[in-house]
Amino acid sequence: MSDIKKEIEELRKLIEYHNDRYYNQDDPEISDFEYDQLTLRLRKLEEEYPEYKSADSPTQKVGGTAKREAGVLVKHNVPMLSLQDVFSKEEVYSFVDRILKDRKDTEFVVERKIDGLSVSLRYQDGKFVQGITRGDGINYGEDVTENIRMIKDAVFTLKDPVPYLEVRGEVYMKTEDFEAVNEKLEAEGKKLFANPRNCAAGTLRQLDPQVVKERKLSLFVFNVQDVRGIEFANHSESLEWLKKQGFKVIEDYKVCKTADEVWEAICQIGDSRGKFAYEIDGAVVKVNNLADREYFGATSKVPRWAVAYKYPPEEKETVVKEIRLSVGRTGRITPTAIFDPIRLCGTTVERATLHNQDRIDELDVRIGDTIIVRKAGEIIPEVVSVVKEKRPENAVPFKIPMICPSCGGPASREENTADIRCNNLNCPAQLTQRILHFVGRNAMDIKGFGEAYVEALIREGYVKDIADIYYIYKYRDEMIEKGLIGKEKNTDKLLKAIEDSKNNSIDRLITGLGIRNIGPQAAISLMNHFKSIHKLKEATYDELIAVKDMGDISAKAVIEFFANPVNIDILSRLEQAGVNFEAADDMADTDGKLSGLTFVITGTLPSMGRSQMEEQIRKHGGKVSGSVSKKTDYVIAGENAGSKLTKAQELGVKVITEDEFFKLVE
Repeated sequence: MSDIKKEIEELRKLIEYHNDRYYNQDDPEISDFEYDQLTLRLRKLEEEYPEYKSADSPTQKVGGTAKREAGVLVKHNVPMLSLQDVFSKEEVYSFVDRILKDRKDTEFVVERKIDGLSVSLRYQDGKFVQGITRGDGINYGEDVTENIRMIKDAVFTLKDPVPYLEVRGEVYMKTEDFEAVNEKLEAEGKKLFANPRNCAAGTLRQLDPQVVKERKLSLFVFNVQDVRGIEFANHSESLEWLKKQGFKVIEDYKVCKTADEVWEAICQIGDSRGKFAYEIDGAVVKVNNLADREYFGATSKVPRWAVAYKYPPEEKETVVKEIRLSVGRTGRITPTAIFDPIRLCGTTVERATLHNQDRIDELDVRIGDTIIVRKAGEIIPEVVSVVKEKRPENAVPFKIPMICPSCGGPASREENTADIRCNNLNCPAQLTQRILHFVGRNAMDIKGFGEAYVEALIREGYVKDIADIYYIYKYRDEMIEKGLIGKEKNTDKLLKAIEDSKNNSIDRLITGLGIRNIGPQAAISLMNHFKSIHKLKEATYDELIAVKDMGDISAKAVIEFFANPVNIDILSRLEQAGVNFEAADDMADTDGKLSGLTFVITGTLPSMGRSQMEEQIRKHGGKVSGSVSKKTDYVIAGENAGSKLTKAQELGVKVITEDEFFKLVE
């Protein structure tokens, strides 16, 4: 029983963490399918062991929180609840039978469940007055009124005014609009959105309405939450009235009377989902009669008169045309299956990573094979299996050659890993990714140095390694003339950012060097121990292994890096350019005062940016996390601190200011 209780507690923590990533940060780490499996397991355990049930369980409450940084908090007039998920035909029939047992003549409405961000829209005397996100679903949401006004589907004046109307809708992105946003972000060298839902949610929470307008969000309305001045007997009647008022409502909804009809409608939506202009994440089954809805009521999390059916991941057959090899920043060679294009979850897919030789062997995938492909969590294409009975007679097993596909140099498989790497540090395929890593936020943090600029400078021959970055100022006029970084203002802005980065602490430089297995935390440990790049270069294996956060593989990687004459030449030119090689005096005196402590930063701090505060924490031996949990020791809160602050208060985590942090390290 103690093991059961422990599993339940761990599942609750894990689901709460992923709820925060999905609802509040718009940046999920796992697929919907993986999340659903966690929730199903927790729900099953709570049903089997009711003594461990809790009102605080994520199965009993809506997943999100209201975020102050997104706007003013607004109190909900009507709760914006979640829906109970079901995953099988049996569960659908069980729901319908339960309803019909109490209300034998009731009808059901089956609708597409578009994947977006839920909102409530309020109207006074026929005029739109306020738009609110779901937030925590019960108490508060975020005011997004001005952003709603930028959405072309929104209705601002009713054709038949009523004293008060509140409707619930979904803000989403059409697939083509989502792809256009990502294309623009990619051209600017910025991080791409993982899927349309994340893009829609992140965009609606923008503080600049013009960004919302540019990204072309869409909106449909699926429920009347509250109305005065008119009455409806059922849901379908209200949808038809909303249509007449100019609202865009869910297309092709079906009114059903039996479980068979409900299931047929669900299957029709599932069979057509690849043809929609947007992504869906299921089908919703609702009781049509509004009086019956009142009768069945709701729990604290879900209405008892509706469920959401979640489709299994869509899978399709296609044929492998080739297995293409690519080389990453660290020289790792990655195989990718290129196949005949197929439509999955509304987008065209023609490639999927095969990860490494072990995965190829496990699948036994060969060129010419017919394969089953799906999108994991409807996001990332993956090869599920090979249809062996359709294999061509001449198909042969595929082996990654021990030759780099980019430079032709030798490659080798690392001991105790599945990775095959190119051994040539001057391999051109590795250069772009190595430069991007060096200039990135976790390393030298050179603002505005996006992928498009990196590729242009490499293409024109100005940058052949990371040291060359600090010498491109010599070619300023040429770069402006060629328009590589834009006009004079943009070019000078980037050159200044490069110049400013010379003064960074040396842990950022160590991270940027791209030594295998040396991330930001290990870099800080090395800086605190050796104080300078020169001393680190001369360190022995025994000295390295004695450093906190350093293991056998990491120590060997450091020695290997400094043994390479190409790297020594790069370091020499970095030093000649004036890049800092020494720990600052205050850093040299650090003694791990925050060792073992985990911090979360939220809001705008008075005197420094988030990355600077992260640097201070790591400098003193502390760790930085992106989300609040019971393992968090301190939350550092600035102005407009949002959901992380609320979470800390709920969990009893100590909240401190920037000043209190510095008192702590003193």
